Amino acid sequence: MEPGVQRKYAPHSICFGCGPANEKGLQIDSHVHENGLKAVFHPQSHHQAFPGMLCGGIIGTLLDCHGNWTAAIALMKQANQSEPPCTVTASYSIKLRRPTPINNPLDITSKVLELLDDRVKVEIQLHDGDKLCASGEGLFVAVKEGHPAYHRWS
Repeated sequence: MEPGVQRKYAPHSICFGCGPANEKGLQIDSHVHENGLKAVFHPQSHHQAFPGMLCGGIIGTLLDCHGNWTAAIALMKQANQSEPPCTVTASYSIKLRRPTPINNPLDITSKVLELLDDRVKVEIQLHDGDKLCASGEGLFVAVKEGHPAYHRWS
């Protein structure tokens, strides 16, 4: 399988959620899929909020980072570029729909809801098998030179 977008475009990123270079981070590995991305996350025991269940903060981080990369890839494709612009989260919200177990791989999916020149609205979902555990929506924007995050992926 081809490396995920984080490893392909930002191998030195230290982001806690998606940075391949952060060995203590979550290191999500998202892949292009239809009108968005998909990833599989394997929770660890230290990701628990209470016995056997994933921490809501971890869930939020997973959805945030996955949504951000969905936006970056959509903007890259729209502009017909070879690399994505650096994007950051402008806003996001999540709904924790049920306790999320840590004993199974979790599927994270996203799709683009609205694509403008420099921002993307994204829908994100986290499933345990066929059960929807969390969903969210975010607005992610491309930053320009001078923004503190501008070179974070290089």
